[in-house]
Parts: sequence; structure tokens; C-alpha cells
Amino acid sequence: MTGGTRTPHVRAIWTDFRGVLTPPLRDTMDVFSRRFGLSREQLVGAMRAVGDAYGQDMMAPLDIPLVSEADWAKQVEAQLVALYGLEVDLSDFGAKWFEHREINEAWLERIRRAHDDGVFVGLISNMPPEWDQHWRTMIAPEGLFDELLLSFRAGFRKPEPEVYAMAEKLADAAPHECVLIDDTAVNCAGAEAAGWQAIHFTDTEAAIARLDQLLA
Repeated sequence: MTGGTRTPHVRAIWTDFRGVLTPPLRDTMDVFSRRFGLSREQLVGAMRAVGDAYGQDMMAPLDIPLVSEADWAKQVEAQLVALYGLEVDLSDFGAKWFEHREINEAWLERIRRAHDDGVFVGLISNMPPEWDQHWRTMIAPEGLFDELLLSFRAGFRKPEPEVYAMAEKLADAAPHECVLIDDTAVNCAGAEAAGWQAIHFTDTEAAIARLDQLLA
């Protein structure tokens, strides 16, 4: 309840994967970069340069996808040489990216409980096709997610309006009955522009508390 206005009832939970069910992206980038003797700023700089070449943000070339992971990794390697004079082997990028990644067990337990209570739970993620096998080894989707909406299959990615419209149809829910939980503010803003509710995920306990309110 806010200002005397009743919060619309939520029927469909759509949770992001990276940065929500896994550690914050910043932390993952720090750990990954150090393995190759890079700073996070150097890796991000090279990735952004590749994204700029496609007229996209740094992950869009992989997420839609516009390029294979193998070719993208070579392009990032080339940018690391051009920008910083650093030679790094980023082949089999996805396997290295997911190695030793942890699951946010508290959030996983909360959405599993919601699913067991009969609430629709979907996974909505900007995801490269080569990463599909990796996340499934971390979290078995069967019995947890009612639907998967992954950018490489949909051809759209958050925060494009088409993603939210597609998610509503999959959940058979009205926009105001859907909630997005995402660690990226622009994705949450896109959801709200589509008439959804959104939880900007920056802290697990706070996100659980807010979801509890919406489901009450």
C-alpha cells in the first residue's frame, strides 16, 4: 500500500538470470577479469568497443545474436590489443564465464516457493545461445520455471517493448499483473513503461521483501 492506493495483484513473476540468480555483474566481471590479468575497466572497454562497432551496447551482439560467441571473443581480443596492448585468450568464453559462478540460493528458494504456491514464474534473460547449456547446469528449469523467454530465441531483448508483450502472452496475464525482477535499471524502466511492476534488484533481502508485499 502506498499513499492509500492498493498495489495491483501480481500473477506472474519474471526473474532475470545474471545479476539476480547469480552474483552482481560487477562482481562477476571483477573475478573473470582478474583470471586473465585484466582490470574490469579494460575488459568492459574492449567489450563496449565491439558493441559500438555493431551500433549496440556491449552485450547486444551476443544476446540477439548478431555474431557467434567465438567470433565475438576474437573481436574482444583484438580490441584488448588495440586499446591496451594486451594479448588474452578468450576462446570458449561462455564456459570460462560460468566457471565457479555461484547461485543466489535465497532468491532461488523464494521463487521456488512462489511457484509451489501456484504463482506463474518465468525466466526472462538477455542470453547468448552458447550460454544456454551453461545456465541449465546451474539451475534445472524443470519444475521451477513455467516459461523461458531468452533473447536469442525471441529475437528481442530487454528493454525492447516486444519482450514484455511476449512475456504477457506466455503468462496469460495483463501487464499490471506482471512483475520484472532485474538488476538493470533500464530494463525495469522498460517494464514499467509497458505497464508492469518492477523490482530493481540491488539486494536480495530487499527484493524478497518487496516481492512478498506484491504477492500478499
